[in-house]
Amino acid sequence: MELLSNGRLQSTEEIVVRLRAALKEVGVALPSLGVDPVSEAGGEPFALVVLGRCNVRTATRLAAVLEGLAVGGDEGA
Repeated sequence: MELLSNGRLQSTEEIVVRLRAALKEVGVALPSLGVDPVSEAGGEPFALVVLGRCNVRTATRLAAVLEGLAVGGDEGA
């Protein structure tokens, strides 16, 4: 669960869907993206998100997107 700025709790599954959509918008697909079943089944209040494995092309695209965001500095943070 994650608390949003509007006070609503968002499930880990909802966050994974949101992350998948955001990555798709910048041309990145992480095939193994999902909720970690072990941490989800445990007593922890926050399940882990599995980013998984990807090929070199995907890793390069993700690095380029993140580097592009870093250029802007703290704007929007």
